[in-house]
Amino acid sequence: MINAPKLDRIDINILAELQRSGRITNADLADRVGLSASPCLTRVKRLESAGYISSYSAILNLAKIGDSQIVFTSVTLGDHRRADFQKFEHRIAQYDELVECHLVSGGFDYLLKFVVRGIAEYQEMMEEVLESNIGVSKYFSYIVIKTAVTRGQPSVKLHLQPR
Repeated sequence: MINAPKLDRIDINILAELQRSGRITNADLADRVGLSASPCLTRVKRLESAGYISSYSAILNLAKIGDSQIVFTSVTLGDHRRADFQKFEHRIAQYDELVECHLVSGGFDYLLKFVVRGIAEYQEMMEEVLESNIGVSKYFSYIVIKTAVTRGQPSVKLHLQPR
C-alpha cells in the first residue's frame, strides 16, 4: 500500500472490532476502542480509504437458503510461466460459483473453493473449465461433507502489531 497510514493500537483495535462485527454502530465501536464517536469515524474512514478495510459482508447460512454443496478443487497447470498463471486466474475468476482461489506451494498450483447447487452443476462447470483451454493439466475434487468450523478470517490482532 502506497502512503498507507501506520497503524497504532487504536487502529488495530478498530480493525479487530469491525472484523468481529461489521454491523457495529460507530457509537458502540467508539466505546469499545476508547474514543469518542467523531474521531472513531474519522479513523474508520481513513482505514477504508487506505485499503485496510476492503469491504463489509454477511456470512450466510447456506443450508437455510437451499441446497448447496461446497467443493474444494486442487488444480495443476501444464505450464508455469507468468502468463499461464494470469490467464488461469483471469478466466477462473469469471465463475460466480468460485468463492476463493489461492495460489499455493506444494504438490499443485491452486486451491479453489466452489459453492454449487449440486455435484452435477460442479461437473458441468469443470468440463467447461477444461474445454476453455486455460492451462489446466489436472484437477482433483474434494466434496465437503460437513463444515465443522467457520470463522471467516483470522483475527487481525493475531497478525498486526502497532508500528
